[in-house]
Amino acid sequence: MKKKIKTALISVYDKKNLKLLLNILKKNQIKIISSGGTYKEIKRLKFKCLEVSSFTNSPEILDGRVKTLHPKIHAGILNKREKKSHLKDLKDNGFENIDLVVVNFYPFENTLKKTKNHNKIIENIDIGGPSMVRSAAKNYNDVTVITSSNQYEELIQELNKFKGSTSLNFREKLSNIAFSETAYYDSVISSYFNTKTNNIFPNKKIFHGNLIDKLRYGENPHQESAIYSGNLNTNLKQIHGKQLSFNNYNDIFSALTISRSLPKGKGTVIVKHANPCGVSVKNDHLESYKSAISCDPVSAFGGVVSCNFKITGKLAKELNKLFLEVIIANGFDRDATKILKTKKNLRLIDGTNYVSGEFLKFVSFNQEIMIQSEDINLFSKKNFKVVSKRKPTFKQLKDLIFAFNICRYVKSNAIVLASNETTVGIGSGQPSRLDSCQIAINKMKKFNLENNNLVAASDAFFPFVDGFEKLVQSGVKAVIQPSGSLRDKEIINFADETDTVLLFSKTRHFRH
Repeated sequence: MKKKIKTALISVYDKKNLKLLLNILKKNQIKIISSGGTYKEIKRLKFKCLEVSSFTNSPEILDGRVKTLHPKIHAGILNKREKKSHLKDLKDNGFENIDLVVVNFYPFENTLKKTKNHNKIIENIDIGGPSMVRSAAKNYNDVTVITSSNQYEELIQELNKFKGSTSLNFREKLSNIAFSETAYYDSVISSYFNTKTNNIFPNKKIFHGNLIDKLRYGENPHQESAIYSGNLNTNLKQIHGKQLSFNNYNDIFSALTISRSLPKGKGTVIVKHANPCGVSVKNDHLESYKSAISCDPVSAFGGVVSCNFKITGKLAKELNKLFLEVIIANGFDRDATKILKTKKNLRLIDGTNYVSGEFLKFVSFNQEIMIQSEDINLFSKKNFKVVSKRKPTFKQLKDLIFAFNICRYVKSNAIVLASNETTVGIGSGQPSRLDSCQIAINKMKKFNLENNNLVAASDAFFPFVDGFEKLVQSGVKAVIQPSGSLRDKEIINFADETDTVLLFSKTRHFRH
């Protein structure tokens, strides 16, 4: 069902490509109504326009807070063109139809990035714009609504195709987009107020996100998938390789989370299936990578490498020796880029601008969503208590804290063996903590035969002495674990009997 456009109301903050829109409206002899800055811009561009206050015979008041909130505006948008009672109401009140609404909103989201001044933020909450958009979207049977300058080209094609009219399918599609725009806008405002009042878990939680990409598929080829972000982008710059998949992103975020917990400009993380399989912190970047690989070179095959520094040509040559899905770094120099791009499908990600902040973590099951704060607080020796008779050396303490930090990013039950701020064995995701101990030990024995000053970390307490005993028998000299077991005293006694260093953490660090 085609609908002729005779009158348009334009009120836009983003005035990009406005002339393009005005030209097509002029071509189709469409009357234009506008207000405020948009009215001034239309007049500056030398197009005919009727100011809203003249149209409604009501002046703008309250410093511009009330301009378009008027019965003549909303009746003109909302009336059903073929309903007799509506036509009578319009005629009795001297109102007329508004067939096209072109509105985009005050930049509330951008304002949040620029200022923390609450009064300025409040003044950038758009009221009239979303009200008109919702009215037009509701009445899409008769009214066309445009909410972005990116839609101007499509509108022009529609008006040219149908000689000044729009089709029902076009109007319905734009209505869908319009309701998404108003919902997103309100969700950002809601989120701001929740943050301001520290209302982390309100009775009604509203989520907002921008589509970043439709992915090739989900975890498996038969699953559909897409990635959204609360920002306009993820701050990850892909500079080479195939399109990223659901699993790639899952591994990338896992790797980056670990990388950002390491000292600035240092550290290599290798991730496979969202689990770290090798991590090392060395001043020499090449040695850092080689040490991380040596933890489990078999699992590293087809994995994701995240370097907390800029990759050079020297390291790139080494990276190219192994099949990898993704390499993340704080930039790549010219030689590195040239070398790594020889592999057509290898995905190169510049994560320089990626920020791992104190955001909430979401897990969904059908229509249910669980939310929690992220486990990202940096550790220091103040977070731990030495409970054994033997005290750790300075070097052991550094290794213990390093191992415990990596342990919280390994799927539970998690055990991490480390030496010289490098993982040498990782046991992950086992129902039994004893099994995780054995897996970590087996990995170490398979790939790292000589290990002095070996330390171990557990993401939760040992419920029995057997796991702790197994670690000590494998050569572990120091252990770090959360307290809280009924058998904590047995663990401490065993540590003292075997002259093993034991540190307790007040908190556990499961990652399911």
